[in-house]
Amino acid sequence: MILKQLFDKKTSTYTYLIASSKGREALIIDPVLDNINEYISLLNELDLKLVKVIDTHIHADHITGASKLKEQTNCTTIMGEQTPADTLDLKVKDEEIIKLDQIEIRALYTPGHTSDSFSFLMNDYLFSGDTLLINGTGRTDFQNGSAKDAYNSIFNKLLKLPEKTLLYPAHDYNGEKVSSIGKEKKFNPRLQVNSENEYIEIMNNLNLSEPQMMDVNVARNIKLGA
Repeated sequence: MILKQLFDKKTSTYTYLIASSKGREALIIDPVLDNINEYISLLNELDLKLVKVIDTHIHADHITGASKLKEQTNCTTIMGEQTPADTLDLKVKDEEIIKLDQIEIRALYTPGHTSDSFSFLMNDYLFSGDTLLINGTGRTDFQNGSAKDAYNSIFNKLLKLPEKTLLYPAHDYNGEKVSSIGKEKKFNPRLQVNSENEYIEIMNNLNLSEPQMMDVNVARNIKLGA
C-alpha cells in the first residue's frame, strides 16, 4: 500500500493519495484545484492510475480539484450521500465500502462541521476531513453545521475506534501531520469536556471569522470545482 500526504500552504489543507502497490490503482482524498499538476506529476512518477477521487465534504476554504482530475484521468468522483454536489459519479452511504484493488475503505457519516461531512477508515488509518483535527475539532457555525451533531460524530463514532487508529485530518495549522485516536482522547483540549452541552457551549462561542471567498468556494464545490 502507498500513502502520500500532500500539503497546500495557502489553505493549510492536507490531501491524501492512496494506492495499491499490486494493481497500481490510486485514490485521492480532498484534492485542491491549485495543485492538480502536482498530483498528476506524482501519479506519473509512481506509475499509478487514478481511479477514484473523494471529497470529505463541501469545502469552504478552497476549491476542490475533483472535476479537473476527472477531466484528465476519467476517475470516479465520490462524496457522501448527504452532499448537495450535483455532478457526482457516486454518492456513498454510512458504512459503505469503497474498494481500491485489494484495499477497502469504509465510509463513515460524521456530520457536524457540515451536514454532509464524512470520514473514511482504511484499516488503522482514519481520514477525518474537518470533523476531528489534531488538538482541535472542525468549526460548526456554517453550512448547516451543528455542534450537537459534531459531538455525536466524534464521541460516539470516531472516538470508539481503537486508540491505535492513526488520525489524518484535512487541515492543520501548526505543522502537525498525524496523530492517533488515543492521543486525541488524552490531549485534544476540545475533547476534555464532561457533557454534550459543555461541548456545544464551547463550539457556539468560538467567534471565528468566515473563510475568505466562502460563498464563491462553496458554489464552485457544489459543481466539484468546475
